[in-house]
Amino acid sequence: MAKRTAREGEAPAEPFGCLRVMAQQRRHAAMTGASPSAAPHGVTGHRPLATDMIVSVSSITYRYGDRLALDAVTFTVEPAQIFGLLGPNGSGKTTLFKILATLLTPAVGRATIAGADVVADRTAVRSRIGIAFQRPSLDAKLTVLENLTHHGHLYGLRGSSLRAKCLDLLARFGLADRTTTRVETLSGGLQRRVELSKALLSNPKVLILDEPSTGLDPGARAGFMECLQALRKDEGVTSLLTTHLMDEADACDRIAILDEGRLVTIGTPADLKAAIGADVITMSCRSPSHVAQQITDRFGIPAEAADGLVRIERRSAHEFVPQLVEAFPGEIESITVGKPTLDDVFRHLTGRQLWNP
Repeated sequence: MAKRTAREGEAPAEPFGCLRVMAQQRRHAAMTGASPSAAPHGVTGHRPLATDMIVSVSSITYRYGDRLALDAVTFTVEPAQIFGLLGPNGSGKTTLFKILATLLTPAVGRATIAGADVVADRTAVRSRIGIAFQRPSLDAKLTVLENLTHHGHLYGLRGSSLRAKCLDLLARFGLADRTTTRVETLSGGLQRRVELSKALLSNPKVLILDEPSTGLDPGARAGFMECLQALRKDEGVTSLLTTHLMDEADACDRIAILDEGRLVTIGTPADLKAAIGADVITMSCRSPSHVAQQITDRFGIPAEAADGLVRIERRSAHEFVPQLVEAFPGEIESITVGKPTLDDVFRHLTGRQLWNP
């Protein structure tokens, strides 16, 4: 199928759900620099102008030698939005993350965060973002509180106010009883919570997160997304995250799908799935390739054989299932009908599955 490119440890998850502490006036002032009396975006329903975008990426291109990692990627992110970059390994997600985090300089193009250029004004950008890397950036020999304290020093925070901020964040992430624990003794999921606490220490306008739920079980992962939603609602924090996980991407307000360095499509998860305009039939067969070819020959519709299954996109799929069962007696072991997923969106646009084992 031809590609189309868009223009343009683990503890329960409950602690993540209680990040609801900032007043709306402070939230909006911190997010936009406007008067505290101004109404924040999302309350009035006003759609911001292009100049109001908290993140703007324009024609970003990057190469590793001869390999093109990003190919003229362009998109914008509204304030107080959870925005996901979805794609398989090698799609360019982490490269784009590093550019937005001011760690790489693009060969072509421009990106701004809260009005500051990620190349020309890196210091200003770094003061406005919080970062959580895919790989741990903690000092394993220090305690949890010591890690946050030293991170705070990098932002000029000191004394009792810094300690109070650290303790507050750790309590919200269910780590109040771990302040004196050395990081090396924590499970991977608990270390991830410490990373997220660090990212919030400087009161960032934008969180930039690379595969943020690494090391978290499904319950904690759902709780983490609740945390981002609470930050958006109560403090106006924008979150931009990379992911290859369907449930994480589905929880975002908008997503951009990347493949081989190109922006394939962008929109809300619901709109992208609805754009397929069909249900998805999945069949388990003894000979998937043979059955897929027979379906195409007999019914004149495309059928895909992959991963031991046959996949068909079809309107009113429930009406078509009896015809399939009758046409292939004894060959179909199981058959399911469902609404499209984001993986189906990726397959529909690229002809390949999203997840690369």
